[in-house]
Amino acid sequence: MTHFRLTPLAQSLPSTVPFVGPETQERAAHRSFDARLGANENVFGPSPKAVQAMAATSQWMYGDPESFDLREALAAHHSVTPDHIIVGEGIDGLLGYLARLMVAPGDAVVTSDGAYPTFNYHVAGFGGTLHKVPYKGDHEDPIALFSKAAEVDAKLVYLANPDNPMGSWHTGSDLIKAMDALPKGCLLILDEAYIDCAPEGTAPTVEGDDPRLIRMRTFSKAHGLAGARVGYAIGAPDLITAFGKVRNHFGMNRAAQAGALAALQDADWLAHVKAQITASRERIAQIATDNGLTPLPSAANFVAIDCGGDGAFAKAVLDGLVARGIFVRMPFAAPQNRCIRVSCGTQENLDAFAKALPNALEDAKKG
Repeated sequence: MTHFRLTPLAQSLPSTVPFVGPETQERAAHRSFDARLGANENVFGPSPKAVQAMAATSQWMYGDPESFDLREALAAHHSVTPDHIIVGEGIDGLLGYLARLMVAPGDAVVTSDGAYPTFNYHVAGFGGTLHKVPYKGDHEDPIALFSKAAEVDAKLVYLANPDNPMGSWHTGSDLIKAMDALPKGCLLILDEAYIDCAPEGTAPTVEGDDPRLIRMRTFSKAHGLAGARVGYAIGAPDLITAFGKVRNHFGMNRAAQAGALAALQDADWLAHVKAQITASRERIAQIATDNGLTPLPSAANFVAIDCGGDGAFAKAVLDGLVARGIFVRMPFAAPQNRCIRVSCGTQENLDAFAKALPNALEDAKKG
């Protein structure tokens, strides 16, 4: 028998992944979902110009390891220099690189209990010690996060704005005020994956050279390129340069770079998608209300729905929906796990959700 010589850290980690994909669930159920409303994908699709650019890309060449054209365009878009921008394989990939850069065994890292689990996965993978604080009124609590960071001498603190899984948000001005309490030597990871879906004023106005934070963005949500895996971060040049020590320099394929560049330049399509997302959120909220449930305000491309019970009841509702071909997800931690989370979808998707929800609720109430 072969004995693999894993590191003690790798041997200690559980054999789990942050998310079980819908494809895995479909294979287990031997059927396809009728409505894929759980992964916060943009079902309205990417810009046709992005699709055209990706199709026209010569795939026999490796992607530009510097993502030069995309970084130049992103820098102009955000009024910074290309030295402030790093491009990577989605925010998930960039979180992994950042953890590798900064987290050694035993290093303290702070996040919210129930926030985006992939970040926790990366921290655990490099031996960091996670410290969690509770949500406050279904919002991540910046003051509590920064206070805990000071208490445990954290290297990193993670905050998503807008938040996943609740869809809640803070104004940019409130975040800037809260950052006065961020301890010296602690880096704030501001995950802005859903910022394009949020109200004006949600993004804080900060200098690109601010050494206190790194901001992470993605083309997976409003731009509809989740399958292409294109994320980027905005940070102080010294920090951005450090990514070159650990990143996969050929991780970004050429078609993905071309598609992201074309998507960034198609403001009309982005406006169209944002209007679709707004209409879809309103429809999801109405479906929830029609069934006696409470939709939470959302600045993302999904709506968290309070099912009116505990986590076990919400899980029963979720299971009932999945059994009826509707893929949704739910928060992991109490009290947010009283909710299910429904991604924005087409009219057909939401018709299927509206049809399945009453029966799923009935089954859940029966226990």
